[in-house]
Amino acid sequence: MVVVFVLGYLAIALEHPIKIDKAASALLIGSITWTIFALGADSIMNSTVESQQLLATYLTEFKLLNPGEETNAMHYVTHELSHHLGQIAEILFFLLGAMTIVELIDAHEGFALITDRINTANKIKLVWILSVLTFFLSAALDNLTTAIVMSALLKKLIKSKEDLWLFAGMVIIAANAGGAWSPIGDVTTIMLWIGGQVTAVNIVLKLMLPSMVALFVPLVVLSFTLKGDVERKLGMVDRAHLEDRTTPGEQKTVLFLGVGSLLFVPIFKTITHLPPYIGVLLGLGVLWTVTEIMHRSKNQTDKSKLSVIGVLQKVDTPSVLFFLGILAAVGSLQSAGHLRIMAGFLEESIGNMYAINMVIGVLSSIVDNVPLVAGAMGMYELLPVGAEAISGVAYPVDHSFWEFLAYCAGTGGSCLIIGSAAGVAVMGILSIDFIWYMKKITWLALIGYVSGAAVFILADIYMH
Repeated sequence: MVVVFVLGYLAIALEHPIKIDKAASALLIGSITWTIFALGADSIMNSTVESQQLLATYLTEFKLLNPGEETNAMHYVTHELSHHLGQIAEILFFLLGAMTIVELIDAHEGFALITDRINTANKIKLVWILSVLTFFLSAALDNLTTAIVMSALLKKLIKSKEDLWLFAGMVIIAANAGGAWSPIGDVTTIMLWIGGQVTAVNIVLKLMLPSMVALFVPLVVLSFTLKGDVERKLGMVDRAHLEDRTTPGEQKTVLFLGVGSLLFVPIFKTITHLPPYIGVLLGLGVLWTVTEIMHRSKNQTDKSKLSVIGVLQKVDTPSVLFFLGILAAVGSLQSAGHLRIMAGFLEESIGNMYAINMVIGVLSSIVDNVPLVAGAMGMYELLPVGAEAISGVAYPVDHSFWEFLAYCAGTGGSCLIIGSAAGVAVMGILSIDFIWYMKKITWLALIGYVSGAAVFILADIYMH
């Protein structure tokens, strides 16, 4: 199982050279690892008396085996698969709902209401405006969507390639920093929130300041080197030539209703204690109904481009399938006990939880942060309220370990352009060179990452 996972991981990392989409590789390792686990479960679980006793206790506890009945390892495998599928489905339904809402706002040109108001050409003012705007937008929407929106704006705004790439690098840093402190701002934070490791209010309170430091330190450093004005492209906000399918009133309605429905999700979860995907589906249902009523008198061509049915064709389905495959693969490793072994190794070799998370953050700039966080969630158990850890690899809700994991995995990916979904998206849209990013942006992202981490650690030590 480990060999298959490592080989699949390499295929994901080498997606562009081998020309195989990472979603295909993720689905393969997700299905193959579970297949291997199922075929080898009997021999593994019956290999020792301790394993048989553990299996019998587990199955009896979950009422999958009557006391005295012969143990069957496939009961364990199928139950574990169902358990992980339920957790994965919550994440995927949340992402599908949120991505559809964002695409609907974009179809109505709602984001233009924000971006078209940027008029300055001064480099320092412009980089601060764009970075701060990206920081807060990514917290309200998500870092990938915000990076795509801001990349489209930069293409219309800046003519010089060097300036364009430099500003895009800061957009990547800002998007990842902004997504780290919001429960809906980054896939990894969404996973931790839905998984119950962190709560919405606490993650905001604990990570907002470190995330701001991770952005503002690079911004301050960069401000000492930037001089003059950017060369603006003409006609940046002139949309008169575009097909007029939607009115300003419709733009505002969809923007405010869409962003409001996303911001309402944490409040909905706090009030009802229902999973977050129910809240985001509620918001999508409301927005869907409003847009159907709004466009019911328009011709079929315009209506299809502004409806949820038309927008669903633009949702990034391959990314959803990638998350399905990789989370399924990580779930199989967790159920088979591999991740527990890895957690024990990290505890013995490194020991310090801050250092472990810093390592995970640096690794997230090399490989995808989704499986890294999923792996960490499997390696370290979530302690129920009031329970005490039997081993040193379990942490309660809102423990500093989970919060620092969200920060490190979110902001550490900025150190390389391929280290985050936002970075990969901007790289593709603006054709940014990998080596150029390493020379010009990596050091800025790294000092921001370390500075924010230092703020978190100092604050955490002081509070405890």
